[in-house]
Amino acid sequence: MTTVHDLSSDTMTTAADRAARAIPPVWPLASSVAVNPFLGQTEEHLAQVSARLGRIGNVPVTMPPAHYAALIEDGTITDDDIASASAASRIDNAPDLAEIKRSAAVPFDRPEPHSTIADLAARMSGIDWPGILADRFGHWASGFFDQGQALWAAPRRRGAYDAWRQTATHDLTPEITGLTGFAQFVSETPDTAQEARLRAAKRLGLDDDMLETYLHQLLFSLGGWAQVARYHLWQAELSQTTDETIADLLTIRLLWEEALFLQYEDRIGDRWEATKTAHAQPVTPQRGEIINAILQEAWEHAVQRDLASTIAAPSPERGEDRPTLQAAFCIDVRSEVFRRALEAVNPGIQTLGFAGFFGLTASHKSFASDVDELRLPVLLNAGVTSTSTGENVTAEQTARFKARAKRAWGRFKLAAVSSFAFVEATGPIYAGKLVRDALNIGSDPHDYGPAPVLDPPLPLDAQIDAAETILRAMSLTTDFAPLVVLAGHGANVVNNPFASGLHCGACGGYAGDVNARLLAALLNTPDVRAGLADRGIDVPSDTLFLGALHDTTTDAITLFAKDHPSAAHDAGIAQAETWFAQAGTVTRAERALRLPRADGDADVDLRSRDWAETRPEWALAGCKAFIAAPRHRTAGKSLAGRAFLHDYDWKKDSDFSVLELIMTAPVVVASWISLQYYGSTVAPDVFGSGNKLLHNVTGGIGVVEGNGGTLRAGLPWQSVHEGEGYAHDPLRLSVCIEAPREAMTDILRRHDGVRALFDNRWLHLFALDASGQMAWRYTGDLEWSEMARDARISDDLDAAG
Repeated sequence: MTTVHDLSSDTMTTAADRAARAIPPVWPLASSVAVNPFLGQTEEHLAQVSARLGRIGNVPVTMPPAHYAALIEDGTITDDDIASASAASRIDNAPDLAEIKRSAAVPFDRPEPHSTIADLAARMSGIDWPGILADRFGHWASGFFDQGQALWAAPRRRGAYDAWRQTATHDLTPEITGLTGFAQFVSETPDTAQEARLRAAKRLGLDDDMLETYLHQLLFSLGGWAQVARYHLWQAELSQTTDETIADLLTIRLLWEEALFLQYEDRIGDRWEATKTAHAQPVTPQRGEIINAILQEAWEHAVQRDLASTIAAPSPERGEDRPTLQAAFCIDVRSEVFRRALEAVNPGIQTLGFAGFFGLTASHKSFASDVDELRLPVLLNAGVTSTSTGENVTAEQTARFKARAKRAWGRFKLAAVSSFAFVEATGPIYAGKLVRDALNIGSDPHDYGPAPVLDPPLPLDAQIDAAETILRAMSLTTDFAPLVVLAGHGANVVNNPFASGLHCGACGGYAGDVNARLLAALLNTPDVRAGLADRGIDVPSDTLFLGALHDTTTDAITLFAKDHPSAAHDAGIAQAETWFAQAGTVTRAERALRLPRADGDADVDLRSRDWAETRPEWALAGCKAFIAAPRHRTAGKSLAGRAFLHDYDWKKDSDFSVLELIMTAPVVVASWISLQYYGSTVAPDVFGSGNKLLHNVTGGIGVVEGNGGTLRAGLPWQSVHEGEGYAHDPLRLSVCIEAPREAMTDILRRHDGVRALFDNRWLHLFALDASGQMAWRYTGDLEWSEMARDARISDDLDAAG
């Protein structure tokens, strides 16, 4: 007999909201960005999260012990690394060195997750109820969340709960497979999701103590569908509203539990009571989970030693002359290789790193389009609007007609009747295209459209404010070169549903060309420059700003010189294009060393046009560090394309407002990227999207493996693994900032969410000293510890004089 508890509506609503916030959002494919899969668990440390996610889904959050054992065996992880990691864990009765090394030598048997009622019913009946549930739910959800892929839109009615009821009352599959009277059961559910949740909770005998992990488990079992609903809540809250979709999905999942329980109660009742008791217990990590977390941190300490050695190496002499060319790139790790190559081409070139949206939170309409593209970090709301309409009305109308014809042709190919005869009737027409695509030839250059403009334009004072804020945030207020290039980045690939994930995360999954061109126009405006001069930023009259786009797949740079024609700069622009081409050759050659089946720079270029290529580039695989410091601290030092580089000079930041911006925006975005790669590597079955070769795009929002079921979020396996070994080392990001510790401590004190990332070591924080060395480690609770100088680093510095 099920124990019934007097559960209040408020208690259930609060618990449902808490469960919803334990789920990370996922953005649609058209504008996908990296998301921290542990977003709902950052208030806990790694071992605690291992226990929590283990309870609900048997999710590993570290590599297996054998991985660390191999690193200990080859000397990567030293005894000192393990000892320092153990001390940092701040765990009572922490395991000693001998116990940790013994544990690394044997597999860790993870406890089985608690069973849902669907699991219990499946074991008792022999019917795969979790699989049937995933199939039927996915069938409905792919229609409900569809963003235009389906020809016939599913009814939305009054929300997800109501739409599901309308479908489920006519879906006979559950009854055919053995769930008697399911359609009738759904038709008799309460009219509101809140009432239905409460009724189901009471029938299942849920109590306060078990709600936290049980409701989390139910949403977690829905995979990417719950994450899509969480995205809707995220977007609503950015707009100061709310959204009930994820609460509705929880209700639907609870009703499946209720229906199965009503049918199997007499056979699973005792097991369900035991499961409820287990859910009510505190979440406590096992000894093995604690040791694995310590080993993970020990590995990170080892990598941080190497990073400290690289940063401490002598830097090349800095020239005092005016730079010939300045090129500002996104802080993206892929820019590090190109920046290093570009600076090596000519000593008069200076590069800078800044967030790729270049400080302009633009909602943009591209040429001949009415779609609002949010080219800004997903943490922010749009602050300006822009368009690329241009002055040629005829060209815009022609482009719109072509787009409509293309959409109509696409719908004709997929329509219910015409699709059957389409291949036979039109196959020969596509013969030429198939040959060109198969041989990677005949690709047309991308048309980036007319120069974007702010629409409506900002008042002059607002333009000056924006220009000043951005230049100070870039630490670019003096010594301007005659030509300053602002290079956003994007990727040019074919047949890749994840193409937007290769674009700029700071631009909301779009390329960064629009933001770069907008900023160049702003900084070239004479009245803006006059206003900047009044505020202490004197931009020389012979300085020209140009937007550009860095194609990270081919490492080609497109300069938008026609946006701002200047005969006086023609020679300088031509020289810059030559330097960019030379740097691209060097960069492709270095990248080819990591890419499978790439023997040189020519092979890298072809990958972007190969429709069968599952790894056109490695994107941000390998990322391990974020460095905010003057460029001369890292210039000439190879960080192997694995570090985010943000220019920052704290001596120009009198009130530390720029430091606060860096720690609360770019660092957080970088943490999302780093932890998405981390999660997709340590738990690919849960936090990864699976095998690209099996993917089918559904609803235009995501992918499933096969023909239906659970939506897969995260990175494909091919993005973190090269076939024989890992392409990404799952390491939590090491954030190195050259700034006073007191200033960073004050910022952490005022931003609880950012502080939690560092206190619970989802990120590591280091302060660089006056010589640019990693001198202080943040240990949590607003405290720092001085780092011992590695003897090898000291010897290198002494040898360098």
